[in-house]
Amino acid sequence: MAGLLLLVLAGVVWSVPPLMGKAKASKSAKELFAKNEGINVLAAARVALFGARDVWFVVGVPVFLYSQGWTFTMVGGFLATWTIGYGLVQALAPNLVKRSADGLTSEVPAARGWSLALALIPVCIAATVLLELPHLQWWVVGGLGLFGFAFAVNSSVHSYLILAYAGSEKAAEDVGFYYAANALGRFFGTLMSGLLYQWGGLLYALVGSALMLFTCWLLTLALPTRLTLANATSTP
Repeated sequence: MAGLLLLVLAGVVWSVPPLMGKAKASKSAKELFAKNEGINVLAAARVALFGARDVWFVVGVPVFLYSQGWTFTMVGGFLATWTIGYGLVQALAPNLVKRSADGLTSEVPAARGWSLALALIPVCIAATVLLELPHLQWWVVGGLGLFGFAFAVNSSVHSYLILAYAGSEKAAEDVGFYYAANALGRFFGTLMSGLLYQWGGLLYALVGSALMLFTCWLLTLALPTRLTLANATSTP
């Protein structure tokens, strides 16, 4: 991996023009936050979205499946298959969400609709855990398969919207701020995954996921459906 990364670095140094991407640097930490309301709201939604995934993905589900008699290979195989399927759905997402001329008219409602649909899935899975349905492990696995599909579409729509909202002058900072929010959500989700499972098992992890997703949905309701004049004039 290190060798391949060195090859990539050498290719960048050799081929990319030295002034490419040069922009005015931020003078304070406050400037790292986007001036565009849409980017700030979307970043907050991203924190909740990825926290809602990792709150069950990191500790809750693996430990639960172990408790059901699954082996290390079975648990790892399921999580790997889930991740691969998630990537495949992301590739198909442009065919699932209608694209509008301005990049927002269809996409913002799609982000809201898919976020709400996604929030309902862990609620349903939590209900099966609470009721202790027969063959519970397969209810959980099947429900998380649906979760992965809706999550992948959500993530793709968010990633499209960040580019739609970002201006040209500080596009790198806007996108970087957005993906920093992504990392923060994963950190929070990982931390809460262990705590919630310790406090109340898989049920608490799924309830935590649902609460984060409803937060994500509420935040998407605040997303602007049109670009501001300042942003529109700076977008290439």
